[in-house]
Amino acid sequence: SLCDDSRSQQALGLLQVMAKGDDCSPGVLSYSTLIHGFFKEGEVGKACNLFHEMMRQGVVPDVVTYSSIIDALCKAGAMDKAELFLRQMVDNSVRPDTVTYTSMIHGYSTLGRWKEATKMFREMTSRGLIPNIVTWNSFMASLCKHGKSKEAAEIFFSMAARGHKPDIISYTILLHGYANEGSFADMMNLFNSMVGDGIVANCQVFNILIDAYAKQGMMDEAMIILNKMRGQGLSPDVFTYSTLVSALCKMGRLADAMGKFSQMIGRGVQPNTVVYHSLVQGLCTHGVLVKAKELVNEMMNKGMLRPNIAFFNSIMDNLCNEGRVVDAHHIFDLVTDIGEKPDVITFSTLIDGYCLVGEMEKACGVLDAMVSAGIEPDVITYNTLVSGYCKSGRIDDGLNLFREMSHMEVKPTTVTYNIILDGLFHAGRTVAAKKMLHEMIGSGTPVSMHTYDIFIRGLCRNDCTNEAIALFQKLGALNVKFDIAILNSMINAMYKVQRREEANKLFAAISTTGLVPNASTYGIMIRNLLKEGSVEEAEDMFSSMEKSDCALSSRLINDIIRMLLEKGEIVKAGEYMSKVDGKSISLEASTSSLLLSLFSGKGKYREQIQLLPAKYQFFDGTI
Repeated sequence: SLCDDSRSQQALGLLQVMAKGDDCSPGVLSYSTLIHGFFKEGEVGKACNLFHEMMRQGVVPDVVTYSSIIDALCKAGAMDKAELFLRQMVDNSVRPDTVTYTSMIHGYSTLGRWKEATKMFREMTSRGLIPNIVTWNSFMASLCKHGKSKEAAEIFFSMAARGHKPDIISYTILLHGYANEGSFADMMNLFNSMVGDGIVANCQVFNILIDAYAKQGMMDEAMIILNKMRGQGLSPDVFTYSTLVSALCKMGRLADAMGKFSQMIGRGVQPNTVVYHSLVQGLCTHGVLVKAKELVNEMMNKGMLRPNIAFFNSIMDNLCNEGRVVDAHHIFDLVTDIGEKPDVITFSTLIDGYCLVGEMEKACGVLDAMVSAGIEPDVITYNTLVSGYCKSGRIDDGLNLFREMSHMEVKPTTVTYNIILDGLFHAGRTVAAKKMLHEMIGSGTPVSMHTYDIFIRGLCRNDCTNEAIALFQKLGALNVKFDIAILNSMINAMYKVQRREEANKLFAAISTTGLVPNASTYGIMIRNLLKEGSVEEAEDMFSSMEKSDCALSSRLINDIIRMLLEKGEIVKAGEYMSKVDGKSISLEASTSSLLLSLFSGKGKYREQIQLLPAKYQFFDGTI
């Protein structure tokens, strides 16, 4: 037919001739065939127009017509329109069939809208329709994609009860779901069940299993699967090798990774970009740069795209974060050796690395090289250097660089000012910090919550606590919404200057601001209550903390134990000592030292040792 030959436009002309005649008016089959033809050719607009023309001519669409339109809309991702046609279909008393619902389920599944896919599946079965294998598989794929392998398994095992035997695609979908969720026992049970059902595993199935184990560093298990694969007469493909090489490189097993690389070439499997990238990254990370350069050149000789600058930037960033800035600089040298051009991120990463280890001269040397290379430092680069100077205690150098930014036409951001403010407060230069805040506001730079936090903490740190409280109250009157970190700082500050009632009121008002106390909030309250001797109130606060599910820290428990011991509250201290489990909470050296001094030899609480938990009732000074 004309539609089968992708000549739907000609077929439309013929249909229009038929419509003008009296003896051969086109029926639903003619319209449905042509609508389907237009959809096949991607002419969605023409197909929809023809559908509306069909309705105007009084030709009632049937299930084939609606299903064709719904299928095309689903494939185009237009699920809202597809849903409208489905509802119109039902309203017009045209019963959707398995094909109709399969299109809807597959469409929603493809878009990852598993809730809608589930709704369609239930609607389909409630109408007494039996899903076909495509429907089952689409639905399971949607569930697995959203980490719902358990629900997908229920669908899988209900297939047989409804007369459908899972095929290899069904098994592959569920195996992949289990693999992604790390459900290795379920994964292998399903694989064994598959083999038991007489379904022969293909390369894709074995690759799923190998990939799952390899990503978790379970290489022994991965190799067992590889051997099973070979035992079945299947040869590892490029995906198999890329998975193994990548995992071995991440584990630092470079010799084994290179062995697999040589093996795949020897067996006629050509390495792809993923394999080369994994090896180059592994070699660079472990300082084997000569071999890394050799592989990059090999890639280029084969006409493959070499790793780009973003690839090397990522490696350098990881090395710098580990404090291996010298190794990162070697990667920088490799980048230039292979003809790749460093960008602003490359230089900034290296600068950040040197700043992290306090090598400010070297960081500035990289900045000079950056400018010489014709790359203008951006605000992130300057922020990194300013922060490095401030953290190294060289605030004046940081300020000089800050002033240099305006000459270089680089506008300081909120982050820049925050770095400077924090540096000034740490240097005890409170007056200069106040001037800097006024300058920040005057420049139109947005003041963030973090700015306020830095300023309030800075004032408190420099014995300007009442001034910090006044600023906090002034900002509160202006309806500034504070975060919990600032409220914690203020509660502690109020206790510091004996404004206990205000501190308690502020704590009580936290919930009215839409915030909740965190572990730091409770810790501040408990320590301050104990300092002033309010032991019962501190205990009540601790109980509230436990009920709030805030994690108890080892530091807080040790602080409480020491403060109670120093106040002679032996029984209560013992209650907190019973919470020490040696794992998440352990006894600190200073706590052990205090126990020794109080309970051993001539310690003033020697006679009350029996009040402590049994494991702390030491003899001859041994806890």
